[in-house]
Amino acid sequence: MSTAATRNPIEGMSAPARRVRRSLSPWVVGTRIYLAIFFLLLYAPICTLALLSVNDSVFVGLPIKGLTLRWYAVIAHDPALHHALANSVLLGITSGAIATVLALLMAMGFRRRVFLKSVLLQIVLIPIVVPGVVSGVVLLMFFGYLGVPFGVWTTALVAHVSWALPFAFMTLYPRLHMFDRSLEEAAMDLGATPLVTFRRIVFPLIRPAVIATFLFAFTLSFDEFIRTLFLIGTERTVPTHLWTLVVQEMSPFMPAVGMTITLISIAVSLAGFWVAGRDSNAGVAAE
Repeated sequence: MSTAATRNPIEGMSAPARRVRRSLSPWVVGTRIYLAIFFLLLYAPICTLALLSVNDSVFVGLPIKGLTLRWYAVIAHDPALHHALANSVLLGITSGAIATVLALLMAMGFRRRVFLKSVLLQIVLIPIVVPGVVSGVVLLMFFGYLGVPFGVWTTALVAHVSWALPFAFMTLYPRLHMFDRSLEEAAMDLGATPLVTFRRIVFPLIRPAVIATFLFAFTLSFDEFIRTLFLIGTERTVPTHLWTLVVQEMSPFMPAVGMTITLISIAVSLAGFWVAGRDSNAGVAAE
């Protein structure tokens, strides 16, 4: 067989021709189709919700009869939604702060030698793998047996903290695990107490990670529905209020409520990503 017959045909092509040939390969085409389907399924519902939220129709659904912002004006003057939004925001701030503080204390403790450390780590992460319905039913029975009144600041707060805590811990633990202990040792060699060392050395360096963790925990609490539905009693958060609108009356401003929740969640998540990005950039600069 001649050398020309065994030569790779791509070798004789120009650079643009090689790029075109590679872009038309089955693997590349299949990957692009997969990505297109993935992003379509991911963002099409959000785009549909945004379109329905400005649909000038008293019925939720297609066709689009016109564009209007009156449904956003309706929810802007809805006292029930205002109360539910206030509950969601305050509950998210409180549960996010508690979960972040507990996760920070746990992450600091796990830096030391702990008996059955691997087992305890698995126990901390159990709420992630337990279905929300199961958690809601178990907590409903538990608080009902104890006679605890159901509400935002009694049962729902506990459920939200237990839900956000493992995620907050997984966010903070790697950051503290990689922290340079020599900085703390140097500070204590100079006479600083452990509390002063944490306040002046450790916390300023991990502050962006703590803020990002709080924002993440807030988002988890703000969007939580299943556990809240079992434990909130007669009160309402935004997700449970939206569920009431769906079940009871299918209100035409329901898509506007859903879009408002989505925009708040996206804004908080982007703020968390921005803070986390600053933390990463600061770590790279320090190295």
